[in-house]
Amino acid sequence: MTSLISLHNVAVEVNHQKILYDISFTVSPNQIITLLGPNGAGKSTLVKVILGLITPTTGTIKRSANLTIGYVPQSINLNPTLPITVKRFMQLNKHLKNADIINMLSMVKADYLLDKSMHQLSGGELQRVLLAQALAKKPQLLILDEPTQGVDVNGQVLLYDLIANARTQFGCGVLMVSHDLHLVMAKTDEVICLNHHICCSGSPAIVSNDPEFISLFGRQGATKIAVYKHHHNHQHDFCKKNNVNQRRIVLPNFGKDKKND
Repeated sequence: MTSLISLHNVAVEVNHQKILYDISFTVSPNQIITLLGPNGAGKSTLVKVILGLITPTTGTIKRSANLTIGYVPQSINLNPTLPITVKRFMQLNKHLKNADIINMLSMVKADYLLDKSMHQLSGGELQRVLLAQALAKKPQLLILDEPTQGVDVNGQVLLYDLIANARTQFGCGVLMVSHDLHLVMAKTDEVICLNHHICCSGSPAIVSNDPEFISLFGRQGATKIAVYKHHHNHQHDFCKKNNVNQRRIVLPNFGKDKKND
């Protein structure tokens, strides 16, 4: 399968300090990769390298021809004195017609937010609007930088379900970044554990038993990562109420530190 993007021995050095080194991996169509690591591990730097915002000191990056990337940032800075509705925000993409905006918002279950102020959105609502804007590009590669930051558990489950649906609909590759995993999609094909270099990689089950992972997060953290198979409970009809499919999440807990890379 032709890769969307391939990194080979990528390194980034700033002021003689190695931020990243020996980074090699590929992202292919229909593949979901979760990139995890502690704060300061270089995750945000790696995202900027992939987006082309930072040129690596050494190493090579190969992108497929005319690669289209949809990017969902951690957050956006909106001027509190400048009111802007969700519709107007989506119209910043001048290629979108009103019908397209409705369709994209409907895809992420956010069409009811059309005339709502961006300043009034909850964390989960904001992330779904940002996801709609990213998907409007019909991306071949979807990159999400800590999309669940500031989102409650119910919102996280819904968001991950929407991401999985987007992968199916667009056939795109997905690279999702996290440092504080409460919920990780069970549909993740590969987990890459980053701490300036790639400590280990593989399926969630394999990574959680890797000595490098245990060394980084501790045995207690390693034992808390497990694939969660949701069993439908009619007394607690969570899936029906929230319109969320089953088989979606992995449950670890790596701590609460919220500092950025």
